[in-house]
Amino acid sequence: MTPEELLKRISEILSDLKIPYAVTGGFAVSVWGKPRYTADIDIIVELFEKNIKPLAKKLLEIDKNVYADEDMIRSALTHRSEFNFIHPDTGLKVDFFVMAVNAYNKLKIKRAILLDIYGAKAYFVSPEDLILGKLMWSKESGSWKQKEDIKTVLRNPKIKLDFEYIKKWAEKQGTFKVLNELLKS
Repeated sequence: MTPEELLKRISEILSDLKIPYAVTGGFAVSVWGKPRYTADIDIIVELFEKNIKPLAKKLLEIDKNVYADEDMIRSALTHRSEFNFIHPDTGLKVDFFVMAVNAYNKLKIKRAILLDIYGAKAYFVSPEDLILGKLMWSKESGSWKQKEDIKTVLRNPKIKLDFEYIKKWAEKQGTFKVLNELLKS
């Protein structure tokens, strides 16, 4: 199973279960910025208690040897944290990040864009929301990789970014200074 095939299966499952989601992280950077290696697929999800059992069941249908535990998913929902899925034969990993319920996250999911990546149709965060997410990760972790990812999206001549939107939310999330530094570099 390739990463694209796994993404296709996961996006079909989430869509069938009507769970709002968007691909983010390195996979999204490869779409909106510069292609780069990533060891996993990061997906933000808007999850509710009613989704836990059917989601675990569907993930198990991908491969009977997969580890998909309802308690792990429930804990991620309770703590608004992450749970993961690892495909046993390939080692491919999907990190599901359960979103906090707030105005920005609702907007981010609403702005997600359906793309076809090598035959895998999936919702991806908008390039603006990818930048904002990477700004937050950079703020929290101090990681240079986040800033490099942001630069590749900012410099992509094929996309037209909504800088008013980015600046507004960067100000609200306390990352405006870092954004300005990146825009000047």
